[in-house]
Amino acid sequence: MELQGKKVLVVGTGISGIGAVEALHHVGAVPILFDENEKLRMEDVRAKLRQGVQAQIVIGSLDEEIKKDVDLVVLSPGVPTDTEFAEAFRKRGVKIWGEIELAYEIGKGLVIGITGTNGKTTTTSLVGAIMAAYCRDVDVVGNIGNPYTLTALDSTEETVTVAEISSFQLETVDQFKPKVSAILNITPDHLNRHHTMENYAAAKEAICRNQTKEETCVLNYENSYTRAFGERCPARVVWFSSERKLTDGFYLEGEEIFRAKSGVSERLMNIHDMKLVGVCNVENVMAAMAVTTACGVPMEEILSVVRGFQPVEHRIEFVATKRGVDYYNDSKGTNPDAAIQGIRAMDRPTVLIGGGYDKQSEYDEWIEAFDGKVKCLVLIGQTREKIAACARKHGLKNIVLADTFEEAFRVCVEQAAFGDAVLLSPACASWGMFPNYEARGQIFKEMVNQMEDN
Repeated sequence: MELQGKKVLVVGTGISGIGAVEALHHVGAVPILFDENEKLRMEDVRAKLRQGVQAQIVIGSLDEEIKKDVDLVVLSPGVPTDTEFAEAFRKRGVKIWGEIELAYEIGKGLVIGITGTNGKTTTTSLVGAIMAAYCRDVDVVGNIGNPYTLTALDSTEETVTVAEISSFQLETVDQFKPKVSAILNITPDHLNRHHTMENYAAAKEAICRNQTKEETCVLNYENSYTRAFGERCPARVVWFSSERKLTDGFYLEGEEIFRAKSGVSERLMNIHDMKLVGVCNVENVMAAMAVTTACGVPMEEILSVVRGFQPVEHRIEFVATKRGVDYYNDSKGTNPDAAIQGIRAMDRPTVLIGGGYDKQSEYDEWIEAFDGKVKCLVLIGQTREKIAACARKHGLKNIVLADTFEEAFRVCVEQAAFGDAVLLSPACASWGMFPNYEARGQIFKEMVNQMEDN
């Protein structure tokens, strides 16, 4: 779509919306920045824009006069696509894009798109690190915190863009077509937004909607949704597996990672030669290997980066040992499946902090994954009663309900004995108690580091 001179309504004044406005300004569009939150002050919103960026700002409600002149709508990821507001534009024939689609339209170069319920940030960061060791111009963008729209403006044909893409961002895919895509896994999450697993899975699958057999999609053989999708995936599929030997693809056997081609296997590395821990991270590494191999990176380069790669903050992150107890920050475990990976990575008796905002998740599989390792479950937030009832149903007796995060931490310190682990892996979003999972994890780490080690 030719954007110059077009009136584009950007909905949402967060980091994504601001990035979209700045990108639109630079390509000659006429951006209108809108947010229905009447508590926002126009001067505060305008202060977010870089100096010289021109945009009309509307707070509260949108006049019909403005609506009828809009040529394109760009929704921030947090804005649902199935509202009456969005539907009204669709009925008029107005296209609705998101940040990813807008950035793809503006940007140049090779694009790698990575999605999945869990593991996106670690895999995206690792792929970015591998590509940066091999290529001169690499941008790591998207749901990882760096708006794709801002880097797209400066991209060239030599740029490699590695994008972490959420299901919210994929709802508005139109022409987006990465050279290599990856769907790491699909498990229940965000059902309060997508309503059904079918809708959620369809959003994830949209990452490769426009790919052909000339492009590559990396899929997890051990996830029922991605395995089924592999049969109808429009791209060339490369599999990875943590549970079985493959004739083609990347797989884990014992403690060794292998790559197979036409039934012939090549050993790549021992999992203890890297700093990432847990089967979930082995899967992330294999996915990253598959993605970067498809981009032409030599295996020697890939293995060198993997061996030195540091764990992503807030994802099964070792914080410190205090009084003989190891403390782990897995605040990014914002759904039960992610939290399952966190507890599986523990190899000792564990005091676990769980609970938070209710995304309409079920917790049975998470509780079952405790496998006798959780000596005390400390619960906080909106979901604490729901999780406690589920845990009792599965026979767990040592459960403490805390009113505050500080109280939960004190209970953990009291319950943990020498040689134990304390794990923050909530299986829930942070909203209601914290602005985001990063803030939750950072506060946990500060509490740990302030402890005296005696």
